[in-house]
Amino acid sequence: MAHHGHGHSHGCGGHGHGGDDHDHDHDSPEIGVQYNLYMKIDKDRVECLNETVEGSGKQVFKPWNERLDKSKYVDSDADEELLFNIPFTGLVKLKGVIIIGGEDESHPDRMKLFKNRDAMTFDDVHVEADQEFELQPDPNGVVEYNTKVVRFSGVHNLSIYFPGNFGADNTRVYYIGLRGEYTEMQRQEVMICNYELAPNPADHKTDVFDPAQHSVY
Repeated sequence: MAHHGHGHSHGCGGHGHGGDDHDHDHDSPEIGVQYNLYMKIDKDRVECLNETVEGSGKQVFKPWNERLDKSKYVDSDADEELLFNIPFTGLVKLKGVIIIGGEDESHPDRMKLFKNRDAMTFDDVHVEADQEFELQPDPNGVVEYNTKVVRFSGVHNLSIYFPGNFGADNTRVYYIGLRGEYTEMQRQEVMICNYELAPNPADHKTDVFDPAQHSVY
């Protein structure tokens, strides 16, 4: 695997702080219904870069009531970075994210969100994120990071980048929950033209253009 940078700065430009960004009230039974965008992910096309076990990154997108299941997780491989490319089957208005990371120091400490940047790699993560959060350890999945909804409308692909953790050599993620609204993709109607394979002579009375018949008086 190609080497890539190890940025360890914990500053996030003021994004992700304050009461407007975190919602700690998850006693409502409706929360599980709200966190159902995992059903709208095109799982076959999900990419997780720097995962230890191939395909393990896809397993962290699971139902709300399975978020505490510790049997499915992804570990980073070469270093502490993880990058997810998450295509949706339609358009999403993303409103909130919940992250359950590993125990001890393997929980990611920052998260960068990128909208509609298909097939991002570690070479691309240094561009300005659409939104960035400083994370806190959240073993029970009760901290929601609220997105700037106006910025995250019309999302067909979401990239999530975890640049580091709280000190471990590798990062672990058990659950990524996504809350928002989903709209079916408006597919362009394909117009099919039917060409005559065997023209009927009765449909073509004459193929000769007669100028006398088309004079303008």
